[in-house]
Amino acid sequence: MEADKIKESIKRSAKELFRRYGYNKTSVNEIAKKAKIAKATIYKYFDSKEMVLHAILMDYIRVGVDDLIHNPSTETDQETYLSNLILKVSRLTYTICNEFIGWDFIRESANAQEYLKTLSDDLENLLISSFNESSVIDSRIPKENLVFLIKSSKSIVFSFAFTAVSVADVRKYFVSFQKELLPYLVKATVRNS
Repeated sequence: MEADKIKESIKRSAKELFRRYGYNKTSVNEIAKKAKIAKATIYKYFDSKEMVLHAILMDYIRVGVDDLIHNPSTETDQETYLSNLILKVSRLTYTICNEFIGWDFIRESANAQEYLKTLSDDLENLLISSFNESSVIDSRIPKENLVFLIKSSKSIVFSFAFTAVSVADVRKYFVSFQKELLPYLVKATVRNS
């Protein structure tokens, strides 16, 4: 039980520092100092600062996705429900990139592309398992169609991080995704149900 408290303390301290100063400007020493532990203790529980960030982000995403899946909105139409669900998950993704990682890290870090690939894959797996467990999603929709929707939406949204020059570009791409691409992806997903 003590290990869980220490890990939570590390994540809580890192989260606060990442939000305040950004991922790049926060050192493992600062995280350890804020958590009131030795630097070596962080490495006992996490392989790197990146893995601390990953644990924070996955906790954040898991809570958000769980809330979206288990507290569905009132739409009964599957297309509307799936569109809104994908948009909300996409906003979660944008929020984590904006608040925790920082666009500078995404654009300038040599490890950013590899890290975002890992995060993207973990998000995809979480969504697939959450969609499969959902009682709100019509069981007549083939699982492979839901996987298609998740994979294609995720790929498009994560590509924003590498193609956008500014936060305004990300917002513009997101609106374009919402209005021009997502409706077709959702129609293709529910078409055979």
